[in-house]
Amino acid sequence: MSLGSFIKKQFIDVLQWNEDTDGVLAWRFPMQDFEIQNGAVLNVRESQMAVFVDEGRIADVFGPGTHTLTTRTLPLLTNLKNWDKLFDSPFKSDVYFFSTRLQTGRKWGTPQPITIRDKDFDMIRVRAFGMYSYRISDPRAFFTEISGTRAAYTRDEVEDQLRGILMATMASSLGSANVAFLDMAANQALMAQQVRSDLATAFARYGIGLDEFNVASVSLPEELQAALDERISAGMKGGLSGAKMAGFTQFRVASSIPLAAQNEGGLAGIGAGVGAGMAVGQAMAQGLGGAFAQPGTAAPGAPAVPAAADDSIETRLAKLKGLLDKGLISAADYDSTKAELLKKLIG
Repeated sequence: MSLGSFIKKQFIDVLQWNEDTDGVLAWRFPMQDFEIQNGAVLNVRESQMAVFVDEGRIADVFGPGTHTLTTRTLPLLTNLKNWDKLFDSPFKSDVYFFSTRLQTGRKWGTPQPITIRDKDFDMIRVRAFGMYSYRISDPRAFFTEISGTRAAYTRDEVEDQLRGILMATMASSLGSANVAFLDMAANQALMAQQVRSDLATAFARYGIGLDEFNVASVSLPEELQAALDERISAGMKGGLSGAKMAGFTQFRVASSIPLAAQNEGGLAGIGAGVGAGMAVGQAMAQGLGGAFAQPGTAAPGAPAVPAAADDSIETRLAKLKGLLDKGLISAADYDSTKAELLKKLIG
C-alpha cells in the first residue's frame, strides 16, 4: 500500500449518502479495505436509514441523525466482539444506506389474465391495472431478504420482485373473497381494499411498507365479456332455474330466430307453404308462453291448436322435434306442445 493510500484511508471519518442518482434504494458506502475508523461520524439524513454490518452480520441500525461510531454507540457490535474497553483500531465493517422516501406513482398490471374463483361465475379470468406506492420500512429485513451485499440496489430491480408478489397475492385475495366479481368491478375502491390488506402483509415480509394501492381498471377477456353481456341482456343475475330459466329461454329463442332464418334448413326451410309457417309460429308461441305453466293448463293468450288430419299433426310433431334439436325451444316447451298435439290426435 502506498503512503498516500494509507493516509487517505485513515481520514475516512465521515460516512454519508447524498443520493445523487434517482431510483436507488440501497447503497453501500465505498471504503478501502472495508475499514471504518473508531470515532468516525455517520451522518444519516431524513428519509434515510443506515445498517452497520460486521463480517456479514447486522450489528446495528441507525435512523436520521449524526452518530459517532464508538463502542458506546455500537453496543451490539461490542457484545459480538467481546470488546469491553475503548480501542483505536478500525472497524472491519460495511455501512449500507437505505432510502426510506415514498416511491410514488408506481404502475402495476396483469400482462396475462389471472384466474380466480367467483361465487357467481365459478371460475373467471381477470385483467386489472392500477398504481401503488411504497417505501422501505424495515432496512434489516430488506437487506436480509432482497438487497444483500450488493454495492447498489435499484427501484426497478425490487419492483421486478414485487410484481410477482402482487400477482400471486391478488389471485389469492380475490379468489378467497366473499364478494362477487361484479360487485368489485362496479366498485374499484372495494376491489383495491380487498387486495390491499393481504398485499401489505406480503410486502412487510421483505421490509417494504405499502402506502397506497388503487385499481384504475378491471376487465374480462373478450369471450367472457361477451357471455356476461348476453347474461346481462337477459336480465340474469343468479342461477338459471324457475322463472329465470323461462326468461333466459325466451331471450335465446328470440335472439336465435334471425340467425336460423338465414341458414339452410333453419326456420326458412321448415316449410315452403303459408300453413307450415303458421304451424311453426303457433308451436313456438304456445311453447314460449306455456313453458312453465302447470300441466293441463293453457298458457294465457296462447291460441288453441286447431284440429287437423292425422298426417298434419305428425308433421307438426316432426317440426317441433326439429326445433328442440336445434335448441330453439326447451324440453319443457317440447313436452307441453307435444301433449297438446297428441290429445288432438287421439281425441
